[in-house]
Amino acid sequence: MTNPLPHLRKTGSTTQLIVDDKPFLVLGGELHNSSASSLAYLDPIWERLVALHLNTVLPVVAWEQSEPEEGIFDFTLVDGLLDGARRHGLRLVLLWFGTWKNGMSSYAPGWVKRDYRRFPRVVVESGEPIEILSTLGTETLTADARAFAALMAHLREVDGEEQTVLMVQVQNEVGVLGDSRDRSPAANAAFAGPVPAELIEQLQAHKAELGTGLLDLWEAQGCPIHGSWEKLFGNSAQTDELFMAWNYARYVDAVAAAGKAEYPLPLFANAWLSSLGDAPGGWASGGQKPGEWPSGGPLPHTMDIWLAAAPHIDFLAPDIYQPQFAAWCRQYTRRGNPLFIPEMRRTEEGARQLFYALGEHDAIGVSPFGIDSAPPTPDNPLTRSFAVLGQMAPAILDAQGKDSMIGFLLDPETPQIIRKLGNYELEISLDEGFGQDAKRGNGLIIATGPDEFLGAGFGFRVRFRGLPPGPSLAGIIAVEEGEFQSGEWVSGRRLNGDETGRGHYWRFYDYASNADGGLSIPHSSTGISRCTVYRYA
Repeated sequence: MTNPLPHLRKTGSTTQLIVDDKPFLVLGGELHNSSASSLAYLDPIWERLVALHLNTVLPVVAWEQSEPEEGIFDFTLVDGLLDGARRHGLRLVLLWFGTWKNGMSSYAPGWVKRDYRRFPRVVVESGEPIEILSTLGTETLTADARAFAALMAHLREVDGEEQTVLMVQVQNEVGVLGDSRDRSPAANAAFAGPVPAELIEQLQAHKAELGTGLLDLWEAQGCPIHGSWEKLFGNSAQTDELFMAWNYARYVDAVAAAGKAEYPLPLFANAWLSSLGDAPGGWASGGQKPGEWPSGGPLPHTMDIWLAAAPHIDFLAPDIYQPQFAAWCRQYTRRGNPLFIPEMRRTEEGARQLFYALGEHDAIGVSPFGIDSAPPTPDNPLTRSFAVLGQMAPAILDAQGKDSMIGFLLDPETPQIIRKLGNYELEISLDEGFGQDAKRGNGLIIATGPDEFLGAGFGFRVRFRGLPPGPSLAGIIAVEEGEFQSGEWVSGRRLNGDETGRGHYWRFYDYASNADGGLSIPHSSTGISRCTVYRYA
Protein backbone atom coordinates (compact mmCIF):
# COMPACT_ATOMS: atom_id res chain seq x y z
CA MET A 1 0.00 0.00 0.00
CA THR A 2 1.25 3.47 -0.90
CA ASN A 3 0.12 5.16 2.32
CA PRO A 4 -0.63 3.79 5.78
CA LEU A 5 -4.28 2.90 6.29
CA PRO A 6 -6.61 5.55 7.71
CA HIS A 7 -5.99 5.58 11.45
CA LEU A 8 -6.37 7.65 14.60
CA ARG A 9 -3.43 9.58 16.01
CA LYS A 10 -3.05 11.51 19.23
CA THR A 11 -2.05 15.12 18.47
CA GLY A 12 -1.43 17.34 21.48
CA SER A 13 -4.55 17.17 23.62
CA THR A 14 -6.76 15.75 20.88
CA THR A 15 -7.13 12.81 18.50
CA GLN A 16 -7.16 13.20 14.71
CA LEU A 17 -8.16 10.96 11.83
CA ILE A 18 -5.15 10.47 9.56
CA VAL A 19 -5.87 9.86 5.87
CA ASP A 20 -3.20 9.73 3.14
CA ASP A 21 -0.70 10.31 5.94
CA LYS A 22 -2.17 13.68 6.97
CA PRO A 23 -5.03 14.90 9.19
CA PHE A 24 -8.52 14.71 7.69
CA LEU A 25 -11.71 16.46 8.80
CA VAL A 26 -14.90 14.53 8.04
CA LEU A 27 -17.47 16.98 6.64
CA GLY A 28 -20.03 14.30 6.10
CA GLY A 29 -23.65 13.44 5.63
CA GLU A 30 -25.46 10.22 6.46
CA LEU A 31 -27.87 8.90 3.85
CA HIS A 32 -31.37 7.72 4.70
CA ASN A 33 -31.33 4.09 5.79
CA SER A 34 -32.55 2.61 2.49
CA SER A 35 -30.88 4.96 -0.01
CA ALA A 36 -27.84 2.74 -0.57
CA SER A 37 -29.91 -0.43 -1.01
CA SER A 38 -30.30 0.42 -4.72
CA LEU A 39 -27.49 1.79 -6.85
CA ALA A 40 -30.01 3.06 -9.42
CA TYR A 41 -31.82 5.00 -6.71
CA LEU A 42 -28.55 6.41 -5.42
CA ASP A 43 -27.10 7.41 -8.79
CA PRO A 44 -28.71 10.88 -9.12
CA ILE A 45 -28.01 11.65 -5.45
CA TRP A 46 -24.20 11.80 -5.79
CA GLU A 47 -24.22 15.16 -7.59
CA ARG A 48 -26.44 16.66 -4.89
CA LEU A 49 -23.99 15.55 -2.23
CA VAL A 50 -21.15 17.26 -4.09
CA ALA A 51 -23.23 20.45 -4.39
CA LEU A 52 -23.66 20.43 -0.59
CA HIS A 53 -19.84 20.65 -0.29
CA LEU A 54 -19.47 17.36 1.59
CA ASN A 55 -16.23 15.43 1.50
CA THR A 56 -17.58 12.19 3.02
CA VAL A 57 -20.79 10.14 2.78
CA LEU A 58 -22.10 7.68 5.37
CA PRO A 59 -24.16 4.90 3.70
CA VAL A 60 -25.60 1.70 5.14
CA VAL A 61 -24.19 -1.73 4.35
CA ALA A 62 -26.90 -4.21 5.36
CA TRP A 63 -26.17 -7.75 6.53
CA GLU A 64 -29.33 -9.01 4.80
CA GLN A 65 -28.11 -7.85 1.37
CA SER A 66 -24.48 -8.80 1.98
CA GLU A 67 -25.28 -12.42 2.93
CA PRO A 68 -28.70 -13.26 1.45
CA GLU A 69 -27.95 -16.97 1.88
CA GLU A 70 -25.82 -18.31 4.70
CA GLY A 71 -22.18 -18.42 3.66
CA ILE A 72 -22.82 -16.75 0.27
CA PHE A 73 -21.65 -13.13 0.23
CA ASP A 74 -22.60 -10.46 -2.29
CA PHE A 75 -20.84 -7.08 -2.08
CA THR A 76 -22.15 -5.67 -5.35
CA LEU A 77 -23.70 -2.74 -3.50
CA VAL A 78 -20.43 -2.01 -1.69
CA ASP A 79 -18.57 -1.98 -5.00
CA GLY A 80 -21.17 0.42 -6.39
CA LEU A 81 -20.74 2.71 -3.40
CA LEU A 82 -16.98 2.74 -3.92
CA ASP A 83 -17.39 3.52 -7.61
CA GLY A 84 -19.87 6.34 -7.01
CA ALA A 85 -17.78 7.93 -4.29
CA ARG A 86 -14.59 7.79 -6.34
CA ARG A 87 -16.24 9.27 -9.43
CA HIS A 88 -17.42 12.22 -7.36
CA GLY A 89 -14.30 12.79 -5.29
CA LEU A 90 -15.91 11.68 -2.02
CA ARG A 91 -14.83 9.41 0.83
CA LEU A 92 -16.99 6.89 2.68
CA VAL A 93 -17.67 5.91 6.28
CA LEU A 94 -19.63 2.67 6.09
CA LEU A 95 -22.39 1.77 8.57
CA TRP A 96 -22.66 -1.96 9.23
CA PHE A 97 -26.31 -2.72 10.00
CA GLY A 98 -25.86 -6.29 11.21
CA THR A 99 -27.51 -7.84 14.24
CA TRP A 100 -29.03 -4.52 15.35
CA LYS A 101 -30.28 -1.24 13.97
CA ASN A 102 -31.99 1.25 16.32
CA GLY A 103 -32.21 -1.52 18.89
CA MET A 104 -34.17 -3.83 16.57
CA SER A 105 -32.96 -6.66 14.33
CA SER A 106 -34.65 -5.63 11.09
CA TYR A 107 -31.46 -5.80 8.97
CA ALA A 108 -30.55 -9.39 9.85
CA PRO A 109 -30.93 -11.84 6.93
CA GLY A 110 -34.14 -13.79 6.53
CA TRP A 111 -32.36 -17.05 7.30
CA VAL A 112 -31.43 -15.63 10.69
CA LYS A 113 -34.89 -14.23 11.43
CA ARG A 114 -36.65 -17.50 10.63
CA ASP A 115 -34.45 -19.71 12.83
CA TYR A 116 -35.41 -18.35 16.24
CA ARG A 117 -34.06 -21.40 18.08
CA ARG A 118 -30.58 -21.14 16.62
CA PHE A 119 -30.63 -17.35 16.82
CA PRO A 120 -32.50 -16.56 20.08
CA ARG A 121 -34.45 -13.40 20.78
CA VAL A 122 -34.63 -11.05 23.74
CA VAL A 123 -37.37 -11.96 26.21
CA VAL A 124 -39.10 -9.12 28.07
CA GLU A 125 -40.74 -9.10 31.51
CA SER A 126 -44.04 -10.46 30.19
CA GLY A 127 -42.20 -13.63 29.16
CA GLU A 128 -42.69 -12.92 25.45
CA PRO A 129 -39.81 -12.88 22.94
CA ILE A 130 -39.49 -9.74 20.82
CA GLU A 131 -37.86 -9.03 17.48
CA ILE A 132 -34.47 -8.22 18.97
CA LEU A 133 -31.70 -10.78 18.71
CA SER A 134 -30.17 -11.60 22.08
CA THR A 135 -26.58 -10.72 22.91
CA LEU A 136 -26.34 -14.20 24.46
CA GLY A 137 -26.88 -15.95 21.12
CA THR A 138 -23.46 -17.46 20.43
CA GLU A 139 -24.37 -18.60 16.92
CA THR A 140 -25.74 -15.14 16.13
CA LEU A 141 -22.43 -13.60 17.15
CA THR A 142 -20.49 -16.15 15.13
CA ALA A 143 -22.58 -15.46 12.02
CA ASP A 144 -22.45 -11.66 12.30
CA ALA A 145 -18.70 -11.66 12.99
CA ARG A 146 -18.12 -13.91 9.98
CA ALA A 147 -20.15 -11.59 7.72
CA PHE A 148 -18.42 -8.46 9.02
CA ALA A 149 -15.02 -10.07 8.55
CA ALA A 150 -16.00 -10.92 4.96
CA LEU A 151 -16.93 -7.27 4.36
CA MET A 152 -13.63 -6.02 5.75
CA ALA A 153 -11.67 -8.60 3.75
CA HIS A 154 -13.48 -7.43 0.62
CA LEU A 155 -12.61 -3.81 1.40
CA ARG A 156 -8.97 -4.78 1.80
CA GLU A 157 -8.99 -6.37 -1.64
CA VAL A 158 -10.88 -3.68 -3.56
CA ASP A 159 -10.06 -0.52 -1.60
CA GLY A 160 -6.74 -1.19 0.13
CA GLU A 161 -4.88 1.03 -2.31
CA GLU A 162 -7.37 3.84 -2.96
CA GLN A 163 -8.64 3.92 0.65
CA THR A 164 -12.02 5.43 -0.19
CA VAL A 165 -13.45 3.98 3.04
CA LEU A 166 -12.07 5.80 6.09
CA MET A 167 -13.91 4.19 9.01
CA VAL A 168 -16.72 1.72 9.73
CA GLN A 169 -19.53 1.89 12.28
CA VAL A 170 -20.22 -1.52 13.87
CA GLN A 171 -24.00 -2.05 14.33
CA ASN A 172 -26.34 0.91 14.88
CA GLU A 173 -27.82 2.30 18.11
CA VAL A 174 -27.81 -1.01 19.96
CA GLY A 175 -29.83 -1.73 23.09
CA VAL A 176 -33.01 -3.38 24.34
CA LEU A 177 -36.29 -1.58 23.65
CA GLY A 178 -39.39 -2.44 25.63
CA ASP A 179 -37.63 -3.51 28.83
CA SER A 180 -34.57 -2.55 30.84
CA ARG A 181 -32.83 -5.87 30.06
CA ASP A 182 -33.06 -9.21 28.33
CA ARG A 183 -34.90 -11.73 30.55
CA SER A 184 -34.30 -14.88 28.52
CA PRO A 185 -33.09 -17.91 30.52
CA ALA A 186 -29.48 -17.37 29.38
CA ALA A 187 -29.64 -13.68 30.27
CA ASN A 188 -31.21 -14.36 33.69
CA ALA A 189 -28.45 -16.82 34.50
CA ALA A 190 -25.75 -14.34 33.50
CA PHE A 191 -27.42 -11.55 35.47
CA ALA A 192 -27.59 -13.68 38.63
CA GLY A 193 -24.02 -14.86 38.15
CA PRO A 194 -20.85 -12.98 39.12
CA VAL A 195 -19.93 -9.70 37.46
CA PRO A 196 -16.98 -10.52 35.16
CA ALA A 197 -13.63 -10.09 36.89
CA GLU A 198 -12.21 -8.12 33.96
CA LEU A 199 -14.91 -5.48 34.38
CA ILE A 200 -14.27 -5.15 38.10
CA GLU A 201 -10.54 -4.81 37.43
CA GLN A 202 -11.23 -1.98 34.98
CA LEU A 203 -13.56 -0.21 37.39
CA GLN A 204 -10.93 -0.37 40.11
CA ALA A 205 -8.16 0.81 37.79
CA HIS A 206 -10.20 3.78 36.52
CA LYS A 207 -12.25 4.61 39.61
CA ALA A 208 -11.12 8.26 39.60
CA GLU A 209 -12.34 8.64 36.00
CA LEU A 210 -15.74 6.95 36.29
CA GLY A 211 -18.87 8.90 35.47
CA THR A 212 -21.02 9.90 38.41
CA GLY A 213 -23.99 7.67 37.51
CA LEU A 214 -22.03 4.42 37.54
CA LEU A 215 -19.82 5.47 40.45
CA ASP A 216 -22.81 6.47 42.59
CA LEU A 217 -24.44 3.07 42.11
CA TRP A 218 -21.24 1.22 42.96
CA GLU A 219 -20.45 3.40 45.99
CA ALA A 220 -24.00 3.01 47.31
CA GLN A 221 -23.27 -0.72 47.60
CA GLY A 222 -19.89 -0.10 49.27
CA CYS A 223 -17.81 -0.72 46.11
CA PRO A 224 -17.79 -4.53 46.38
CA ILE A 225 -15.43 -6.38 44.07
CA HIS A 226 -17.20 -9.76 44.01
CA GLY A 227 -20.77 -10.82 43.45
CA SER A 228 -23.76 -10.50 41.16
CA TRP A 229 -24.80 -7.41 39.23
CA GLU A 230 -27.34 -6.51 41.92
CA LYS A 231 -24.78 -6.98 44.69
CA LEU A 232 -22.37 -4.58 42.98
CA PHE A 233 -24.85 -1.98 41.73
CA GLY A 234 -28.18 -2.53 43.48
CA ASN A 235 -31.64 -3.70 42.40
CA SER A 236 -32.79 -1.18 39.75
CA ALA A 237 -33.39 -0.59 36.07
CA GLN A 238 -30.05 1.21 36.07
CA THR A 239 -28.29 -2.01 37.06
CA ASP A 240 -30.19 -3.79 34.30
CA GLU A 241 -28.80 -1.28 31.82
CA LEU A 242 -25.22 -1.73 33.04
CA PHE A 243 -25.64 -5.48 32.58
CA MET A 244 -26.90 -4.97 29.04
CA ALA A 245 -24.11 -2.49 28.29
CA TRP A 246 -21.51 -5.12 29.18
CA ASN A 247 -23.17 -7.75 26.99
CA TYR A 248 -23.74 -5.47 24.02
CA ALA A 249 -20.21 -4.11 24.24
CA ARG A 250 -18.66 -7.59 24.40
CA TYR A 251 -20.73 -8.69 21.40
CA VAL A 252 -19.90 -5.60 19.32
CA ASP A 253 -16.25 -5.90 20.28
CA ALA A 254 -16.10 -9.50 19.07
CA VAL A 255 -17.59 -8.47 15.72
CA ALA A 256 -15.12 -5.58 15.52
CA ALA A 257 -12.18 -7.84 16.35
CA ALA A 258 -13.11 -10.21 13.52
CA GLY A 259 -13.24 -7.30 11.09
CA LYS A 260 -10.00 -5.71 12.25
CA ALA A 261 -8.20 -9.02 11.82
CA GLU A 262 -8.99 -8.69 8.10
CA TYR A 263 -8.59 -4.93 7.58
CA PRO A 264 -7.82 -2.68 10.58
CA LEU A 265 -9.68 0.53 9.81
CA PRO A 266 -10.92 2.69 12.70
CA LEU A 267 -14.18 1.27 14.05
CA PHE A 268 -16.80 2.95 16.21
CA ALA A 269 -20.18 2.38 17.88
CA ASN A 270 -22.96 4.95 17.97
CA ALA A 271 -25.70 5.71 20.50
CA TRP A 272 -29.38 6.62 20.51
CA LEU A 273 -29.41 9.20 23.29
CA SER A 274 -31.84 9.28 26.18
CA SER A 275 -34.17 12.22 26.77
CA LEU A 276 -32.96 13.45 30.10
CA GLY A 277 -34.10 17.04 30.38
CA ASP A 278 -31.52 19.02 32.28
CA ALA A 279 -29.17 16.11 32.89
CA PRO A 280 -27.55 14.82 29.71
CA GLY A 281 -25.52 11.77 30.51
CA GLY A 282 -27.35 10.37 33.53
CA TRP A 283 -30.49 8.65 34.78
CA ALA A 284 -31.65 11.54 36.94
CA SER A 285 -34.48 13.24 35.05
CA GLY A 286 -36.53 13.55 31.90
CA GLY A 287 -39.23 11.01 32.67
CA GLN A 288 -37.64 8.16 30.70
CA LYS A 289 -36.13 4.91 31.88
CA PRO A 290 -33.91 2.27 30.26
CA GLY A 291 -35.88 0.42 27.61
CA GLU A 292 -37.57 3.61 26.43
CA TRP A 293 -34.22 4.35 24.91
CA PRO A 294 -32.16 1.30 23.81
CA SER A 295 -30.96 -0.04 27.16
CA GLY A 296 -27.28 -0.92 27.10
CA GLY A 297 -26.10 1.28 24.25
CA PRO A 298 -22.95 3.42 24.56
CA LEU A 299 -24.52 6.35 26.40
CA PRO A 300 -22.56 8.64 28.74
CA HIS A 301 -23.71 6.76 31.84
CA THR A 302 -22.63 3.41 30.34
CA MET A 303 -19.48 4.69 28.63
CA ASP A 304 -17.19 3.29 31.33
CA ILE A 305 -18.65 -0.18 30.80
CA TRP A 306 -18.12 0.07 27.05
CA LEU A 307 -14.54 1.29 27.44
CA ALA A 308 -13.82 -1.72 29.62
CA ALA A 309 -15.60 -4.26 27.43
CA ALA A 310 -14.80 -3.16 23.85
CA PRO A 311 -11.08 -2.52 23.27
CA HIS A 312 -11.45 -3.09 19.51
CA ILE A 313 -13.92 -0.18 19.23
CA ASP A 314 -11.85 2.98 18.72
CA PHE A 315 -14.42 5.47 19.95
CA LEU A 316 -18.06 5.95 20.94
CA ALA A 317 -20.21 8.35 18.93
CA PRO A 318 -23.43 10.18 19.84
CA ASP A 319 -26.36 10.65 17.46
CA ILE A 320 -27.46 14.08 18.67
CA TYR A 321 -31.04 15.13 17.98
CA GLN A 322 -31.79 16.15 21.56
CA PRO A 323 -31.65 19.68 23.01
CA GLN A 324 -28.50 20.79 24.83
CA PHE A 325 -26.22 19.94 21.95
CA ALA A 326 -23.17 21.39 23.69
CA ALA A 327 -23.74 19.33 26.84
CA TRP A 328 -23.96 16.10 24.86
CA CYS A 329 -20.74 16.94 23.00
CA ARG A 330 -18.94 17.45 26.30
CA GLN A 331 -20.14 14.08 27.59
CA TYR A 332 -18.57 12.30 24.63
CA THR A 333 -15.12 13.82 25.12
CA ARG A 334 -14.72 12.24 28.56
CA ARG A 335 -11.80 9.86 29.16
CA GLY A 336 -10.10 10.89 25.93
CA ASN A 337 -12.95 9.73 23.70
CA PRO A 338 -12.64 11.67 20.41
CA LEU A 339 -15.86 13.34 19.28
CA PHE A 340 -17.47 12.19 16.03
CA ILE A 341 -21.16 12.82 15.35
CA PRO A 342 -22.51 10.39 12.71
CA GLU A 343 -26.08 11.70 13.03
CA MET A 344 -27.41 15.19 13.79
CA ARG A 345 -30.08 17.51 12.47
CA ARG A 346 -29.90 18.70 8.85
CA THR A 347 -31.87 21.85 9.70
CA GLU A 348 -30.52 25.38 10.12
CA GLU A 349 -29.94 24.48 13.76
CA GLY A 350 -27.77 21.58 12.64
CA ALA A 351 -25.91 23.81 10.20
CA ARG A 352 -24.97 26.04 13.13
CA GLN A 353 -24.00 23.18 15.42
CA LEU A 354 -21.32 22.01 13.00
CA PHE A 355 -19.12 24.95 13.96
CA TYR A 356 -19.42 24.30 17.69
CA ALA A 357 -18.46 20.61 17.51
CA LEU A 358 -15.43 21.28 15.32
CA GLY A 359 -14.24 24.49 16.95
CA GLU A 360 -14.85 23.73 20.62
CA HIS A 361 -14.22 19.99 20.83
CA ASP A 362 -11.74 19.26 18.02
CA ALA A 363 -14.25 16.81 16.53
CA ILE A 364 -13.02 14.25 14.02
CA GLY A 365 -16.07 15.07 11.98
CA VAL A 366 -19.77 15.87 11.75
CA SER A 367 -22.57 14.32 9.71
CA PRO A 368 -26.21 15.46 9.47
CA PHE A 369 -28.65 12.61 8.91
CA GLY A 370 -30.84 12.17 5.83
CA ILE A 371 -28.44 14.30 3.85
CA ASP A 372 -30.00 13.17 0.57
CA SER A 373 -33.13 15.13 1.56
CA ALA A 374 -31.20 18.38 2.05
CA PRO A 375 -31.67 20.81 -0.88
CA PRO A 376 -28.18 21.55 -2.31
CA THR A 377 -29.08 25.18 -3.01
CA PRO A 378 -26.66 28.06 -2.30
CA ASP A 379 -29.05 29.62 0.22
CA ASN A 380 -29.46 26.44 2.28
CA PRO A 381 -27.64 27.11 5.60
CA LEU A 382 -26.22 23.59 5.45
CA THR A 383 -24.70 24.26 2.03
CA ARG A 384 -23.19 27.54 3.24
CA SER A 385 -21.82 25.98 6.43
CA PHE A 386 -20.16 23.09 4.62
CA ALA A 387 -18.73 25.48 1.99
CA VAL A 388 -17.15 27.60 4.72
CA LEU A 389 -15.91 24.64 6.78
CA GLY A 390 -14.45 22.98 3.71
CA GLN A 391 -12.29 26.04 3.12
CA MET A 392 -11.41 26.27 6.81
CA ALA A 393 -10.55 22.59 7.25
CA PRO A 394 -6.72 22.94 6.99
CA ALA A 395 -6.71 25.77 9.54
CA ILE A 396 -9.06 23.86 11.86
CA LEU A 397 -6.91 20.74 11.69
CA ASP A 398 -3.77 22.76 12.33
CA ALA A 399 -5.33 24.35 15.43
CA GLN A 400 -6.58 21.10 16.98
CA GLY A 401 -4.86 20.10 20.18
CA LYS A 402 -3.19 23.48 20.65
CA ASP A 403 -5.82 25.39 22.70
CA SER A 404 -5.84 28.05 19.98
CA MET A 405 -9.44 27.57 18.76
CA ILE A 406 -12.93 28.05 20.20
CA GLY A 407 -16.38 27.23 18.87
CA PHE A 408 -19.69 28.63 20.08
CA LEU A 409 -23.46 28.75 19.73
CA LEU A 410 -25.52 31.84 20.59
CA ASP A 411 -29.27 32.17 21.03
CA PRO A 412 -31.76 34.33 22.98
CA GLU A 413 -31.01 32.36 26.15
CA THR A 414 -27.24 32.75 25.66
CA PRO A 415 -26.85 35.92 23.58
CA GLN A 416 -23.29 36.58 24.72
CA ILE A 417 -20.25 34.67 25.95
CA ILE A 418 -16.81 35.80 27.06
CA ARG A 419 -13.85 33.59 26.20
CA LYS A 420 -10.08 33.89 26.47
CA LEU A 421 -8.10 33.15 23.32
CA GLY A 422 -4.43 33.93 22.86
CA ASN A 423 -3.56 37.28 24.45
CA TYR A 424 -7.12 38.59 24.47
CA GLU A 425 -10.51 38.27 26.07
CA LEU A 426 -13.23 38.01 23.42
CA GLU A 427 -16.77 39.25 24.02
CA ILE A 428 -18.82 37.29 21.47
CA SER A 429 -22.47 38.26 21.08
CA LEU A 430 -25.42 38.07 18.71
CA ASP A 431 -25.13 40.70 15.99
CA GLU A 432 -28.45 42.53 15.95
CA GLY A 433 -27.43 45.88 14.54
CA PHE A 434 -26.98 47.61 11.20
CA GLY A 435 -29.79 45.97 9.29
CA GLN A 436 -29.88 42.44 10.62
CA ASP A 437 -31.77 40.79 13.44
CA ALA A 438 -29.81 37.67 14.26
CA LYS A 439 -31.65 35.37 16.66
CA ARG A 440 -28.97 32.70 16.43
CA GLY A 441 -25.23 32.90 16.05
CA ASN A 442 -22.56 30.30 15.43
CA GLY A 443 -18.91 30.23 14.61
CA LEU A 444 -15.36 29.33 15.41
CA ILE A 445 -12.32 31.54 15.94
CA ILE A 446 -8.65 30.57 15.68
CA ALA A 447 -5.76 32.59 17.13
CA THR A 448 -3.23 32.59 14.29
CA GLY A 449 -0.73 35.03 15.84
CA PRO A 450 -0.20 37.27 18.88
CA ASP A 451 -2.66 39.86 17.52
CA GLU A 452 -4.23 37.99 14.62
CA PHE A 453 -7.38 35.88 14.40
CA LEU A 454 -9.15 33.84 11.73
CA GLY A 455 -12.89 33.41 12.09
CA ALA A 456 -15.80 31.74 10.37
CA GLY A 457 -19.52 31.62 10.96
CA PHE A 458 -22.73 33.61 10.90
CA GLY A 459 -24.77 36.02 13.01
CA PHE A 460 -22.27 37.19 15.65
CA ARG A 461 -19.84 39.97 16.48
CA VAL A 462 -16.64 40.10 18.52
CA ARG A 463 -15.14 42.79 20.74
CA PHE A 464 -11.60 42.46 22.11
CA ARG A 465 -9.99 43.27 25.44
CA GLY A 466 -6.28 42.77 26.12
CA LEU A 467 -5.09 40.39 28.84
CA PRO A 468 -2.15 41.19 31.16
CA PRO A 469 0.60 42.08 30.67
CA GLY A 470 0.00 45.15 28.54
CA PRO A 471 -2.86 47.60 28.02
CA SER A 472 -6.38 46.23 28.33
CA LEU A 473 -7.98 48.52 25.74
CA ALA A 474 -7.96 46.98 22.27
CA GLY A 475 -8.96 48.17 18.84
CA ILE A 476 -9.15 46.82 15.32
CA ILE A 477 -6.42 47.52 12.80
CA ALA A 478 -8.06 45.68 9.94
CA VAL A 479 -10.76 43.15 9.06
CA GLU A 480 -10.24 41.39 5.77
CA GLU A 481 -12.91 39.23 4.23
CA GLY A 482 -11.78 36.46 1.91
CA GLU A 483 -11.74 32.79 1.14
CA PHE A 484 -9.33 29.91 0.78
CA GLN A 485 -8.68 28.66 -2.72
CA SER A 486 -6.61 25.47 -2.96
CA GLY A 487 -5.52 26.15 0.60
CA GLU A 488 -4.27 29.68 -0.11
CA TRP A 489 -5.89 32.81 1.34
CA VAL A 490 -7.42 35.10 -1.28
CA SER A 491 -8.37 38.54 0.03
CA GLY A 492 -11.76 40.06 -0.65
CA ARG A 493 -13.25 43.21 0.82
CA ARG A 494 -11.43 45.30 3.40
CA LEU A 495 -14.21 45.80 5.93
CA ASN A 496 -14.79 49.02 7.83
CA GLY A 497 -17.59 51.45 8.68
CA ASP A 498 -20.95 49.74 9.03
CA GLU A 499 -19.34 46.36 8.37
CA THR A 500 -17.32 46.70 11.60
CA GLY A 501 -19.83 48.64 13.67
CA ARG A 502 -17.86 51.87 13.09
CA GLY A 503 -14.65 50.10 13.99
CA HIS A 504 -15.84 48.59 17.28
CA TYR A 505 -16.65 45.01 16.24
CA TRP A 506 -15.46 42.13 14.11
CA ARG A 507 -18.79 41.16 12.54
CA PHE A 508 -20.19 38.10 10.81
CA TYR A 509 -23.47 38.40 8.93
CA ASP A 510 -26.25 35.88 9.42
CA TYR A 511 -27.11 33.23 6.82
CA ALA A 512 -29.90 35.20 5.14
CA SER A 513 -29.98 38.78 3.92
CA ASN A 514 -32.46 41.30 5.23
CA ALA A 515 -33.81 42.77 2.03
CA ASP A 516 -37.00 44.38 3.33
CA GLY A 517 -35.85 47.93 3.99
CA GLY A 518 -32.94 49.44 5.87
CA LEU A 519 -29.45 48.14 5.28
CA SER A 520 -29.48 44.83 3.46
CA ILE A 521 -26.94 42.14 4.33
CA PRO A 522 -25.03 41.14 1.20
CA HIS A 523 -25.22 37.51 0.17
CA SER A 524 -21.67 37.96 -1.09
CA SER A 525 -20.39 37.73 2.48
CA THR A 526 -18.10 34.70 2.52
CA GLY A 527 -18.54 33.82 6.19
CA ILE A 528 -14.76 33.88 6.63
CA SER A 529 -12.55 36.81 7.61
CA ARG A 530 -9.30 37.71 9.33
CA CYS A 531 -8.93 40.32 12.04
CA THR A 532 -5.82 42.12 13.25
CA VAL A 533 -6.07 43.95 16.58
CA TYR A 534 -3.89 46.26 18.66
CA ARG A 535 -3.73 47.56 22.22
CA TYR A 536 -3.66 51.08 23.54
CA ALA A 537 -3.60 52.73 26.94
